[in-house]
Amino acid sequence: MLTTLKTSYTDTRAADLAWALGREPLPALATLDLELGGAKLQLRLLGASHQVLLEEGRSSCSETVACIAGSSTPLPLGVAERVGDWEYEFAARVEVLSPGSFAGRAQELLALVSDHPHGLAGVFPGDPHAFTALLAQRHEDQVHWRTWHAYPQDGQLVATRTRVGRSGSNAPSRDHRQFHTCG
Repeated sequence: MLTTLKTSYTDTRAADLAWALGREPLPALATLDLELGGAKLQLRLLGASHQVLLEEGRSSCSETVACIAGSSTPLPLGVAERVGDWEYEFAARVEVLSPGSFAGRAQELLALVSDHPHGLAGVFPGDPHAFTALLAQRHEDQVHWRTWHAYPQDGQLVATRTRVGRSGSNAPSRDHRQFHTCG
């Protein structure tokens, strides 16, 4: 699904993005509700990027990648957490592209996500290459999603990928209450 977002471009640089787990739902400009093999997933486009809400059985999780006022957690390159019965893995990278390459990559990603039944993309007003896009899928006992945050003024494309699945009984246990994360 492709939509034009009716808001100003809030997160204007890749460096402005922050990452957080366990946040309450933030006001969304567009949402896509999915049922993926027993897991309920809501993809959410925010004025300041994205949020994904996941619920399966009695467990729930929220991931937010956005400009978050007062956040001191910048966008990490990678995170692996065991939280309750779930293993959560997150990775992010920033691609720097020439203007021509950026435009081509933006068109390719928007076409991929907007034509996919589990995809949600929002274009910000003023530039057809300023967008946030999310794409989800389920593979066996894991839910995966990928996101793209485009910053055409800097030729930067932030790509993230997340995997959430039930942890094995041999995985190390850690206490993550201080993160207010999934569980």
